[in-house]
Amino acid sequence: MPEDANPSLPPDSAMNYLYFTLPMALNYQRNSYTLWMSAQQAYADVETVGIFHPGFVAALHEDRLRELLLKYKVALQPNKHTATWRTLCLTINTHFEGDIRNLFIDCDWNIPNILNYVQKRYKKDFPYLCGPKICNYWLYVISNYTAAKLSGKEELSIAPDTHVIQATARFGLIEEKHMNETNIQLLVNKIWKNILSETELSLIDLHTPLWLWSRSGFKEMVDC
Repeated sequence: MPEDANPSLPPDSAMNYLYFTLPMALNYQRNSYTLWMSAQQAYADVETVGIFHPGFVAALHEDRLRELLLKYKVALQPNKHTATWRTLCLTINTHFEGDIRNLFIDCDWNIPNILNYVQKRYKKDFPYLCGPKICNYWLYVISNYTAAKLSGKEELSIAPDTHVIQATARFGLIEEKHMNETNIQLLVNKIWKNILSETELSLIDLHTPLWLWSRSGFKEMVDC
Protein backbone atom coordinates (compact mmCIF):
# COMPACT_ATOMS: atom_id res chain seq x y z
CA MET A 1 0.00 0.00 0.00
CA PRO A 2 1.12 3.64 -0.45
CA GLU A 3 1.67 4.07 3.29
CA ASP A 4 4.35 1.37 3.22
CA ALA A 5 6.66 4.20 2.12
CA ASN A 6 7.57 5.35 5.61
CA PRO A 7 10.69 5.86 7.76
CA SER A 8 9.96 2.82 9.97
CA LEU A 9 9.62 4.82 13.16
CA PRO A 10 8.86 3.07 16.47
CA PRO A 11 5.14 2.20 16.23
CA ASP A 12 4.32 3.72 19.62
CA SER A 13 6.25 6.98 19.12
CA ALA A 14 4.54 10.35 18.91
CA MET A 15 6.31 11.08 15.63
CA ASN A 16 5.04 7.88 14.05
CA TYR A 17 1.45 8.94 14.78
CA LEU A 18 2.13 12.40 13.34
CA TYR A 19 3.77 10.93 10.25
CA PHE A 20 0.64 8.94 9.44
CA THR A 21 -1.70 11.83 10.26
CA LEU A 22 -0.45 15.02 8.62
CA PRO A 23 0.04 13.80 5.00
CA MET A 24 -3.35 12.09 5.17
CA ALA A 25 -5.03 15.51 5.18
CA LEU A 26 -3.52 16.18 1.74
CA ASN A 27 -4.49 12.78 0.33
CA TYR A 28 -7.31 13.79 -1.97
CA GLN A 29 -7.49 13.94 -5.77
CA ARG A 30 -3.86 12.87 -6.13
CA ASN A 31 -1.68 9.79 -6.50
CA SER A 32 -1.37 8.24 -3.03
CA TYR A 33 1.92 6.52 -3.84
CA THR A 34 3.49 9.80 -4.89
CA LEU A 35 2.21 11.56 -1.77
CA TRP A 36 3.71 9.04 0.64
CA MET A 37 6.99 8.87 -1.24
CA SER A 38 7.15 12.67 -0.97
CA ALA A 39 6.43 12.46 2.75
CA GLN A 40 9.22 9.92 3.21
CA GLN A 41 11.67 12.14 1.34
CA ALA A 42 10.68 15.17 3.37
CA TYR A 43 11.13 13.28 6.64
CA ALA A 44 14.62 12.11 5.60
CA ASP A 45 15.81 15.66 4.85
CA VAL A 46 17.06 17.70 7.83
CA GLU A 47 15.76 20.86 6.14
CA THR A 48 12.18 19.62 5.79
CA VAL A 49 11.69 17.16 8.66
CA GLY A 50 10.40 20.03 10.80
CA ILE A 51 7.09 20.04 8.91
CA PHE A 52 6.14 16.94 10.91
CA HIS A 53 6.55 18.81 14.21
CA PRO A 54 3.37 20.83 15.02
CA GLY A 55 5.25 23.18 17.36
CA PHE A 56 7.82 23.96 14.68
CA VAL A 57 5.10 24.60 12.10
CA ALA A 58 3.14 26.82 14.49
CA ALA A 59 6.17 29.11 14.88
CA LEU A 60 7.03 29.09 11.17
CA HIS A 61 6.18 31.87 8.73
CA GLU A 62 3.60 30.71 6.21
CA ASP A 63 5.87 31.45 3.24
CA ARG A 64 8.64 29.29 4.69
CA LEU A 65 6.20 26.47 5.44
CA ARG A 66 4.97 26.63 1.86
CA GLU A 67 8.54 26.41 0.62
CA LEU A 68 9.26 23.35 2.74
CA LEU A 69 6.04 21.57 1.77
CA LEU A 70 6.70 22.17 -1.91
CA LYS A 71 10.33 21.01 -1.89
CA TYR A 72 9.39 17.33 -2.24
CA LYS A 73 5.83 18.01 -3.40
CA VAL A 74 4.19 16.99 -0.15
CA ALA A 75 1.95 19.91 -1.07
CA LEU A 76 0.81 20.34 -4.65
CA GLN A 77 -1.47 23.33 -4.14
CA PRO A 78 0.77 26.06 -2.66
CA ASN A 79 -1.93 27.96 -0.79
CA LYS A 80 -4.66 25.42 -0.05
CA HIS A 81 -2.41 22.57 1.01
CA THR A 82 -0.21 24.85 3.10
CA ALA A 83 -3.26 26.23 4.90
CA THR A 84 -4.59 22.73 5.56
CA TRP A 85 -1.25 21.52 6.96
CA ARG A 86 -0.82 24.62 9.10
CA THR A 87 -4.36 24.47 10.55
CA LEU A 88 -3.99 20.82 11.46
CA CYS A 89 -0.61 21.46 13.10
CA LEU A 90 -2.06 24.38 15.08
CA THR A 91 -4.90 22.14 16.26
CA ILE A 92 -2.49 19.42 17.41
CA ASN A 93 -0.12 21.92 19.01
CA THR A 94 -2.80 23.93 20.80
CA HIS A 95 -5.23 21.24 21.94
CA PHE A 96 -3.03 18.15 22.23
CA GLU A 97 0.37 19.54 23.29
CA GLY A 98 1.84 18.67 19.89
CA ASP A 99 1.04 14.96 20.32
CA ILE A 100 -1.88 13.53 18.32
CA ARG A 101 -1.90 10.53 20.65
CA ASN A 102 -3.57 12.79 23.21
CA LEU A 103 -6.60 12.98 20.93
CA PHE A 104 -6.91 9.20 21.06
CA ILE A 105 -6.40 9.21 24.82
CA ASP A 106 -9.12 11.85 25.26
CA CYS A 107 -11.44 9.70 23.14
CA ASP A 108 -10.57 6.47 25.04
CA TRP A 109 -9.02 4.99 21.88
CA ASN A 110 -12.58 4.46 20.69
CA ILE A 111 -13.31 4.95 16.98
CA PRO A 112 -16.91 6.22 17.35
CA ASN A 113 -15.68 8.80 19.87
CA ILE A 114 -12.84 9.87 17.57
CA LEU A 115 -15.16 10.16 14.57
CA ASN A 116 -17.59 12.26 16.60
CA TYR A 117 -14.78 14.54 17.79
CA VAL A 118 -13.11 15.03 14.41
CA GLN A 119 -16.12 14.96 12.08
CA LYS A 120 -18.74 16.71 14.21
CA ARG A 121 -17.66 18.51 17.38
CA TYR A 122 -14.45 20.11 16.06
CA LYS A 123 -14.73 19.59 12.32
CA LYS A 124 -13.25 22.98 11.39
CA ASP A 125 -10.07 22.19 13.29
CA PHE A 126 -9.38 19.13 11.13
CA PRO A 127 -9.61 20.32 7.50
CA TYR A 128 -9.99 17.45 5.02
CA LEU A 129 -8.98 14.93 7.69
CA CYS A 130 -12.60 15.21 8.82
CA GLY A 131 -13.93 14.10 5.43
CA PRO A 132 -15.97 10.86 5.33
CA LYS A 133 -13.48 8.97 3.18
CA ILE A 134 -10.20 10.35 4.55
CA CYS A 135 -11.16 10.21 8.23
CA ASN A 136 -12.20 6.57 8.09
CA TYR A 137 -9.14 5.55 6.12
CA TRP A 138 -6.87 7.58 8.40
CA LEU A 139 -8.07 5.61 11.42
CA TYR A 140 -7.58 2.38 9.50
CA VAL A 141 -3.98 3.40 8.74
CA ILE A 142 -3.41 4.44 12.36
CA SER A 143 -4.62 1.03 13.53
CA ASN A 144 -2.26 -0.75 11.11
CA TYR A 145 0.91 1.36 11.17
CA THR A 146 1.06 2.49 14.81
CA ALA A 147 0.73 0.81 18.19
CA ALA A 148 -2.84 2.10 18.58
CA LYS A 149 -5.35 -0.45 19.87
CA LEU A 150 -8.56 1.15 18.68
CA SER A 151 -11.95 -0.22 19.65
CA GLY A 152 -15.11 0.08 17.58
CA LYS A 153 -13.49 -0.85 14.26
CA GLU A 154 -16.89 -2.01 12.99
CA GLU A 155 -17.97 1.65 12.89
CA LEU A 156 -15.48 2.51 10.14
CA SER A 157 -16.91 2.79 6.64
CA ILE A 158 -15.32 1.13 3.63
CA ALA A 159 -13.81 4.55 2.75
CA PRO A 160 -15.15 4.40 -0.82
CA ASP A 161 -12.80 6.28 -3.10
CA THR A 162 -12.73 5.93 -6.89
CA HIS A 163 -10.98 2.54 -6.81
CA VAL A 164 -13.37 1.03 -4.27
CA ILE A 165 -16.37 2.32 -6.21
CA GLN A 166 -14.98 0.90 -9.46
CA ALA A 167 -14.34 -2.47 -7.82
CA THR A 168 -17.88 -2.52 -6.47
CA ALA A 169 -19.19 -1.89 -9.98
CA ARG A 170 -16.89 -4.59 -11.35
CA PHE A 171 -18.63 -7.09 -9.08
CA GLY A 172 -21.94 -5.95 -10.56
CA LEU A 173 -23.16 -4.56 -7.25
CA ILE A 174 -23.80 -1.11 -8.71
CA GLU A 175 -24.48 0.01 -12.26
CA GLU A 176 -21.84 2.18 -13.91
CA LYS A 177 -24.45 4.83 -14.63
CA HIS A 178 -24.76 5.43 -10.87
CA MET A 179 -21.02 5.77 -10.19
CA ASN A 180 -20.96 9.58 -10.44
CA GLU A 181 -24.05 10.25 -8.34
CA THR A 182 -23.61 12.41 -5.25
CA ASN A 183 -24.73 9.67 -2.87
CA ILE A 184 -22.54 6.93 -4.35
CA GLN A 185 -20.33 6.65 -1.24
CA LEU A 186 -23.35 6.05 0.97
CA LEU A 187 -24.71 3.53 -1.52
CA VAL A 188 -21.44 1.58 -1.67
CA ASN A 189 -21.22 1.46 2.11
CA LYS A 190 -24.80 0.23 2.39
CA ILE A 191 -24.26 -2.51 -0.21
CA TRP A 192 -21.14 -3.91 1.43
CA LYS A 193 -22.60 -3.57 4.92
CA ASN A 194 -25.51 -5.79 3.88
CA ILE A 195 -23.15 -8.32 2.30
CA LEU A 196 -20.95 -8.51 5.42
CA SER A 197 -23.82 -8.48 7.93
CA GLU A 198 -23.42 -12.15 8.86
CA THR A 199 -19.60 -12.28 8.71
CA GLU A 200 -16.82 -11.29 11.09
CA LEU A 201 -15.39 -8.80 8.61
CA SER A 202 -15.64 -5.04 9.05
CA LEU A 203 -16.32 -2.73 6.14
CA ILE A 204 -12.84 -1.21 6.29
CA ASP A 205 -11.29 -4.69 5.91
CA LEU A 206 -12.42 -4.64 2.29
CA HIS A 207 -10.80 -1.33 1.39
CA THR A 208 -7.27 -2.59 0.73
CA PRO A 209 -8.12 -5.64 -1.44
CA LEU A 210 -10.71 -3.72 -3.46
CA TRP A 211 -8.40 -0.73 -3.86
CA LEU A 212 -5.46 -2.86 -5.01
CA TRP A 213 -7.65 -4.94 -7.34
CA SER A 214 -8.95 -1.83 -9.08
CA ARG A 215 -5.55 -0.16 -9.26
CA SER A 216 -4.01 -3.29 -10.82
CA GLY A 217 -6.54 -3.16 -13.65
CA PHE A 218 -8.79 -5.87 -12.24
CA LYS A 219 -6.41 -8.76 -12.78
CA GLU A 220 -8.07 -12.14 -12.71
CA MET A 221 -8.35 -13.53 -9.20
CA VAL A 222 -6.85 -17.00 -8.77
CA ASP A 223 -7.63 -19.34 -5.90
CA CYS A 224 -4.58 -20.21 -3.78
